[in-house]
Amino acid sequence: MDIYTRIRTSITSWKNDTPLPTNLPAEPKFQSWHHFNATSQQWEPVSANEKAKPPCTDDTTSSDLTLLTWNIDALSAGTQERVPEILKFINQLASKPDIIFLQEVSQQALQLILSDERIRESWFSSEHENTPCRHPFTTMTLVSKTRFGSRHSSEISEYALGPVWRVAFPSHFGRDVLFCDLFVPSSTDTSTTRVRFANVHLDSLPIRPSHRPQQLSIVSSFLRSTGCGLVAGDFNPVLDEDAVLIENNGLTDAWMALRPADPGYTWGADGKQRFPPNRMDRVAMIGLKAREIEVFEPGRVGELDGGQGTERDADIPESEQTEPAAAMPWSDHHALLCSFRVGK
Repeated sequence: MDIYTRIRTSITSWKNDTPLPTNLPAEPKFQSWHHFNATSQQWEPVSANEKAKPPCTDDTTSSDLTLLTWNIDALSAGTQERVPEILKFINQLASKPDIIFLQEVSQQALQLILSDERIRESWFSSEHENTPCRHPFTTMTLVSKTRFGSRHSSEISEYALGPVWRVAFPSHFGRDVLFCDLFVPSSTDTSTTRVRFANVHLDSLPIRPSHRPQQLSIVSSFLRSTGCGLVAGDFNPVLDEDAVLIENNGLTDAWMALRPADPGYTWGADGKQRFPPNRMDRVAMIGLKAREIEVFEPGRVGELDGGQGTERDADIPESEQTEPAAAMPWSDHHALLCSFRVGK
């Protein structure tokens, strides 16, 4: 790396108070966290000058954190029906997520998510209503206000927001990685730990040359800059070489660490896809200890409201009936819910 690149990296790191790899693959595009302002009825940036607001926690809160990651399917029809049910399902989970990673968020899906009253009330968002969409879909990160305060301060030891930014990937599809840092208080003293999160939708399809090895290498270099973090999302591991990408980058596959005997399929398990079932969606860590992980199969539109969407006409033979539009699955991917703890 030449001296000018090294200087530029140092300035970018200092300016944004963010440890960065010494050899940046692309210029990070820093952005703001957003919260919903009930007065203006808009999603507004969380100001860097805003007084830090502590989260709404209590003494019974576990020191574990929980992440949910889900590719919500931008290409199927019925976004208007599917997305609200996905959000309702997440809200009803017994294990409440502290961080949500979403992939394949279309412009319509983004508007539906940001107009949901539960999201407006209880979550910080990496995106806002007017986030430009250069592609058919994007990634999105949500952070719980119940667990995290609005801004990190060196004067307090709280769960708090850190910076959020994107880095462009070498990609056949123009994809990027959405990073954020969150601050987690130590269980032994008054210090905090910077934990880095990477929300990814790696390149799709068995196209050669594959950019996935370089994409995950870029992500792991950012994670190693803090020594503590995770990458999660849709890894699209469809080539043989993809099976070792996590291990080759010095990361721990949370599923293999906890449930190596289970297939953990998150895509194609219904046998209706043109490719075999696959563990498309993954969580990989460094400096964290995975505690629990599970897969949630998507329901079908109407099931949360009594199953009306799956009714069939009794006067028509079953062999002649087609699946009604209302019975469409929420997504072609399953969701992953993973709890973890800082440290090993």
